Amino acid sequence: MTSFNESTVEDAALDYLRALGYSTAFGPNIAPEGSQPERTSFEQVYLYDRLREAASRINPEHRNLVDEAIKRLERAESQSEVSENSRVHKLLIHGVPIEYRDANGSVRTTHVKLIDFDPDNLANNDWLAVNQFTIVGNKNRRPDVLVFVNGIPLALLELKNLANEHATLKNAWNQVQTYRKDIPAVFVPNAVTVISDGISAAMSSFAGGFEHYAPWKTIDGREVVSGIPALEVLIKGVFEPARFLDIVKNFIVFSEETVTDKKSGQKTSVLIKRVAKYHQYWAVNSAVESTVEAAGPAGDRRGGVVWHTQGSGKSIEMLLYAAKIMRDKRMSNPTLVFLTDRNDLDDQLFGEVFAPADILPEKPTQADSRADLRTLLRRVSGGIIFTTLQKFAPEQGDDANPVLTDRRNVVVVADEAHRSQYGFSETLSRDGTLKAGLAKHMRDALPGATFLGFTGTPIESTDKSTRAVFGDYIDVYDLTRAVEDGATVKIFYESRLAKVALSDDDLASLDELADEITEKVEQDVADKAKSRWARLEAIVGAEERLDLIARDIVEHREKRREAMLGKAMIVTMSRRIAVRLYEKIVALRPDWHNTDPAKGEIKVVMTGSAADPAEFQPHIYSKDVRKDLKARAKNPDDPLELVIVRDMWLTGFDAPSMHTMYVDKTMQGAGLMQAIARVNRTFRDKPGGLIVDYIGSAARIGDI
Repeated sequence: MTSFNESTVEDAALDYLRALGYSTAFGPNIAPEGSQPERTSFEQVYLYDRLREAASRINPEHRNLVDEAIKRLERAESQSEVSENSRVHKLLIHGVPIEYRDANGSVRTTHVKLIDFDPDNLANNDWLAVNQFTIVGNKNRRPDVLVFVNGIPLALLELKNLANEHATLKNAWNQVQTYRKDIPAVFVPNAVTVISDGISAAMSSFAGGFEHYAPWKTIDGREVVSGIPALEVLIKGVFEPARFLDIVKNFIVFSEETVTDKKSGQKTSVLIKRVAKYHQYWAVNSAVESTVEAAGPAGDRRGGVVWHTQGSGKSIEMLLYAAKIMRDKRMSNPTLVFLTDRNDLDDQLFGEVFAPADILPEKPTQADSRADLRTLLRRVSGGIIFTTLQKFAPEQGDDANPVLTDRRNVVVVADEAHRSQYGFSETLSRDGTLKAGLAKHMRDALPGATFLGFTGTPIESTDKSTRAVFGDYIDVYDLTRAVEDGATVKIFYESRLAKVALSDDDLASLDELADEITEKVEQDVADKAKSRWARLEAIVGAEERLDLIARDIVEHREKRREAMLGKAMIVTMSRRIAVRLYEKIVALRPDWHNTDPAKGEIKVVMTGSAADPAEFQPHIYSKDVRKDLKARAKNPDDPLELVIVRDMWLTGFDAPSMHTMYVDKTMQGAGLMQAIARVNRTFRDKPGGLIVDYIGSAARIGDI
């Protein structure tokens, strides 16, 4: 009879690693008093002989500097485990800077490489997996499997007994947290951590919460594998030597992020480490290869479209793509232009994702104006530029832009590439002439550029203009797969139409106007549409109806809070309705209100000006205050739990603790998908996101 225990899973893991070309060793054998010792003490986590031999092989001209490089590798500079991990990560990726005197006595600096990341030189490295590797720190602990590259423990695998009903992924994660307290030294050089219960397997950063551990479901990137153990798929998918070094070098991100202490309100900067999930890894590599091909001499400058569902980490994919394509020698130091169609989305992508990250080879720049954009684009090479499409508009009186650069190594990366606002086709103006969209003006300015699109929603089959500019899909990760993988949570739908019903005619009219109700509708739509919109806005915003909705939201919210802590968002048809709904809710719950934007449980988030009505003014904040409000809403410990919006924060806003959205605005298609993604992020034990529908929009979710 076969006996299943942890050693069974360990043996299987070692078998998988051996099949990939790793040597294996039993921890006690290479221990200080073992039969083949490779350590002089149990405190040591590096295998120094292997490290010296490999580093000497990789740096033949500087073998005399290897010992000094190892000393610097081990020389701690911070008490923070993540900061130390980041420091060592940089040294492994870029090499250890060492000063030396050349034959002429001049002082020079070289970078001693401890790992050879060139996929053509894999044999320069030493590949080893060890089980039962005892480490003495604050306590004596023995991780199940460590994966060493050149004697450096880059991966830790914690494996549980599949025959033990109490052996779960969560228990394996808990064990990793114990290791962090008791043997922190093993995590200083750690790149990735794997947990498995023998059936399931997941990977993340050692500092990641349990909800951030994710499966790796494909070995070759072409198909999701089923029918073989998840641990086998993960090990063969991640630890194939060339792929593992690619992940270590190009798919680990450290970012400085601001958090607010819930008691003192004091803001502090925290270093966060992220490891790419499998769908991000394969999408980025596909996008890089597609870009290189499209930008080449025979390329058609259509880089393709990455469709990854909302909430699955699209912004991080764009960051990883930028870092990798900028370093790709085939692109000859390219210029990247990241394009959005709204200022707040530009600010979010630049300020919250790219600017705080340390993976980019150069600092990104945000264009302040059309003139600034033109200056930035005239550079000879390089550059990571953020701009809105509107800055590509020609100067007043001009029909077209001058050519700013005709280089073929310029890549325009469009966020939500399907959007009609980009104007990839010409439109008929009121005077009967054809008017070029802003995208046409961008093409005039950058005639040699390659276009790559990222989108969280599918491109309509009838949308020929988007495909003409970007090309076809190069990677797809849809909502079903994201939920299956735990990259997002399920969305549940609750109709409250019966409580605040509109007539069928009114609902039909609202449907027709769904695409017109955008950020600029109150100023820019044609008079006829404006008058229809105003009539329907008056019906939707009727006082009696808003009274019902306010009472229902308060009751629903309070019952939901009894079961689950977290945030909620109310989406309204207009700013007027947003303000009136706020007033009615705080009349029912005065203690939720506070005039100070840094306090209170409920806020309206909207744009506005001094010309707006007096009742709007308390809710119109500066850009900096809105940024602080966003930080409050994203902080799960902040008392701000309910925000009311019209358009703001429906895209480009990520608050994982938000689990409920109250919808009283007609939406459909891409706009609806982007909105519901505000509540589909994973967070701790959050079971799902809830859409509470007062207007019939969310019923269309199944049609998307």
